Amino acid sequence: MTTAQTEITVEITVNATVENVWSFFNLPQHIINWNFADPSWQCPKAENDLRVGGKFLSRMEAKDGSFGFEFWGVYNQVKLNELIAYTLGDGRNVKISFTSDGVTTKVVETFEAESENPIELQQGGWQAILNNFKNYTETNL
Repeated sequence: MTTAQTEITVEITVNATVENVWSFFNLPQHIINWNFADPSWQCPKAENDLRVGGKFLSRMEAKDGSFGFEFWGVYNQVKLNELIAYTLGDGRNVKISFTSDGVTTKVVETFEAESENPIELQQGGWQAILNNFKNYTETNL
């Protein structure tokens, strides 16, 4: 029996060009500054081989050292300044689109839900990370 995977979508509009958004989203020196959902967390390590077949890894952990995990996957599709698609280590798929009007850039992430946490919690966590990304990017341009 096959069951359909629940998809969750989060999005943000960043006041920056698509080139800047793409760089801040994908360069490890930026990822470590925004890739966490809550100020009590951090991302001390990020690696990114942004190409089809390339891998990425982000270490996410509580600042108090009580918990941490590695978030990783393999890229299936990369279109510069437009699209990223990857498969996470647990087999779930993620698609991220970047759409620009020249002044702002809309980032839309659609991901397959995991079964351990409620949909609302997953959506809230991924949205909080995108909100951090927006704030970091706009503050550091």
